[in-house]
Amino acid sequence: MLTIAVRAARNAGDLLRRSADNVSQLTITQKERNDFTSEVDWKVEQEIIKVLRASFPDHSILAEESGEQGNSDSVWIIDPLDGTTNFLHGFPHYAVSIALKQKGKLEIGVVYDPVRDELFTAERGGGATLNNRKIRVTKPTSLKGALIGTGFPFKYQQHLDAYLKMFAALTADTAGIRRAGSAALDLAYVAAGRMDGFWEIGLRPWDMAAGILLIQEAGGAVTDFSFKDQFLQSGNVIAGSPKMHQMMYQAIEPFVSKELS
Repeated sequence: MLTIAVRAARNAGDLLRRSADNVSQLTITQKERNDFTSEVDWKVEQEIIKVLRASFPDHSILAEESGEQGNSDSVWIIDPLDGTTNFLHGFPHYAVSIALKQKGKLEIGVVYDPVRDELFTAERGGGATLNNRKIRVTKPTSLKGALIGTGFPFKYQQHLDAYLKMFAALTADTAGIRRAGSAALDLAYVAAGRMDGFWEIGLRPWDMAAGILLIQEAGGAVTDFSFKDQFLQSGNVIAGSPKMHQMMYQAIEPFVSKELS
């Protein structure tokens, strides 16, 4: 199943690379405030689904553009282009994200960066890799010196005040915070040790499913804002090494409202 997911991700990456030079000619629509999609998103998603369906016709699909299809216990969770706004502006930070959830557990995770030709993969119990080399989360002992990733809750303005307080609390103690615009890649970077931790409000399952398994298989910890494993349901996530996760949780917990817990 991992082999097929990788094939689908690479096919998708090829389409993205070919389309990157013709962004000005694309048809772009706004799904909701600050949330854009293009014909490339749809085309890439259909390519992924075609590859997966050829091998697993009975599996269900949960995809960003086309929604939910099927009622199987095996569900492929697909984001054909995580970082669409980056892609449309020529900002080279976006990725394909594909995950498989079976009976409620994440089993396969693939994040592919077509710009750098970097393939992050994970299989439950099998560890995580970057271009076939094992990766591990970092092992910081304090927030001091840590590099943290995040994303602004631009779709959920009602949580902006709480988020800014979290941001301020972590900024005061860390070496820096990065908001690059692709949660899938940010999570993959945590798994690979390029960032020490990550948190965000209001993600969707396809934004984070593959990245979460990558971090878990790279020795990290992932929870929602209530220190539970309901991140796919709530959309709120804290991730990092077990120690970093705990320190980040302690820093932002005072600002977690009832709506976020």
